[in-house]
Amino acid sequence: MIMVLFSMQTVYAEEDAKESKQDTYNRLKVFSEILSLIESNYVEPVGNDTMIDGAIKGMVKALDPHTSYLPPVSYKEMQVETTGKFGGLGIEISIRDGVLTVVSPIEETPAFKVGIKAGDKIIKIEEESTLDMTLQDAVSRLRGETGTPVNITIFRESFKAPKEFTIVRDIIKVRSVIKKRYKKDIGYVKIRSFSKNTSSDLDKALDDLGKEGITKLILDLRNNPGGLLNQAVEVTDRFLNRENLIVYTKGRSEEQNMR
Repeated sequence: MIMVLFSMQTVYAEEDAKESKQDTYNRLKVFSEILSLIESNYVEPVGNDTMIDGAIKGMVKALDPHTSYLPPVSYKEMQVETTGKFGGLGIEISIRDGVLTVVSPIEETPAFKVGIKAGDKIIKIEEESTLDMTLQDAVSRLRGETGTPVNITIFRESFKAPKEFTIVRDIIKVRSVIKKRYKKDIGYVKIRSFSKNTSSDLDKALDDLGKEGITKLILDLRNNPGGLLNQAVEVTDRFLNRENLIVYTKGRSEEQNMR
């Protein structure tokens, strides 16, 4: 009797698998038909890459808020960010009140040397208005091969009119860890991102502060966008006891689980 039931369950499982595959095929067929209809009939030409990228983003969006799709350009940008080294101007930028704004220039970089200041509004990049330009688009336009120039138009409150700056790109090494003495025995450490060398840079910063007689520490993680998980874990490990669980990841199978 057990053997008969097992055989029937096997048949049902095979039928379910076939139905599932057929259902997936039918849905992909609908997707292909819609893609073809848009390509043939939409009021303006739309590239297949644009539509397929949009479909992929919609697919992962249906999973959870922390799952995302990185197209090749975005993935390359992420790799640059996590190495902490790239060809650029040496400014941190953000969009504030709808305007592309310099958060701060990095010392001894091309932007710093020509006089770019925190709070400057970048209104044009190579004669193209930054109005409605995404932050990612702006970053990709400002970065490039070392030795190549880029023209940016800056508005500053002290200027009578916007001023154009020509800045030659150079290798920018971003310090993910900044330290200083805050008070007599209090140190200050800011971690700007979790990049490739953050934990080792933190060790050096803590060692330097220790030699200065620092016994207390302010750890500043404000505006830290994240980065490499292993570096975040390494940094956290510097401040917690070994027996404390820092993080664990869970996958579909046991071998994908990490703690």
